[in-house]
Amino acid sequence: MRIEQLTCSIGAELLDVSLEDAAYDNGLFNEVYEALLKHRVLFLRDQDISRQAHVDFASRLGQLETHPMVPTHPDAPGLVQIYKDPDSPADRYENAWHTDGTWREAPSLGAVLRCVECPPVGGDTMWANMVMAYEKLPDDVKAQIADLWANHSFNSSFAAAMPREKRLAMRAQYPDAEHPVVRTHPETKEKVLFVNAFTTHFVNFHNKKNVRYGQDYNQTGVDLLKYLIAQANIPEYQVRWRWKPNSIAIWDNRSTQHYAVMDYPPCHRKMERAAIVGDKPF
Repeated sequence: MRIEQLTCSIGAELLDVSLEDAAYDNGLFNEVYEALLKHRVLFLRDQDISRQAHVDFASRLGQLETHPMVPTHPDAPGLVQIYKDPDSPADRYENAWHTDGTWREAPSLGAVLRCVECPPVGGDTMWANMVMAYEKLPDDVKAQIADLWANHSFNSSFAAAMPREKRLAMRAQYPDAEHPVVRTHPETKEKVLFVNAFTTHFVNFHNKKNVRYGQDYNQTGVDLLKYLIAQANIPEYQVRWRWKPNSIAIWDNRSTQHYAVMDYPPCHRKMERAAIVGDKPF
């Protein structure tokens, strides 16, 4: 296996390797996982592998995760079908910088995404290095956010366009979660800026140090959160991947955000994803 780094900050392509082999070879799997921790997102081309091999590789990372809004493949439980066609309504959720499942108490560890069919041009996906996003923050901002926690909501995104009764039912099933604004990667011990499109507000910003009047909470806290969420927009922290059929991306959800670019005309775009259950951030 060869590893070709794609940017100075994030992403590498794995060459001369089959993910199917890595699913069943302990040594090869360990090499891939070591590369994942280092580069945060890995890419492979020409992976004409079975759905079972896709599931088997992802299962080595941990228990597979279901999604409340997207069905799994009938022949491969745990393999979520992200299928678009010319008649699909624009959902406007993937094309925002986000970390999967932060509205859960235990967000995803990561994911393995394979392209089945894609537009001839467009439909790329981008990833951002949120370890670097934290490291590059000014020291005074790091000090300000060191002990902050934030609310993450399913209802602010996926459920936002639902009828009220369904939205309330989904809220009861998936209550908001609270996570540290700066989480620690459980394996690398790196500090990670952990706010994204699912984050609604800080839950412990309102103290004597930060708030003189009630208006301060609304203005200062909101402005700070917007500033932090916007860090993913910086190109120096990003990598962009152009999909082709049988291309695969593997990413560490604990240290990255991603953005699915919806710049393609009405056409078919079929992606299959296995997400892995993570643990509670600290």
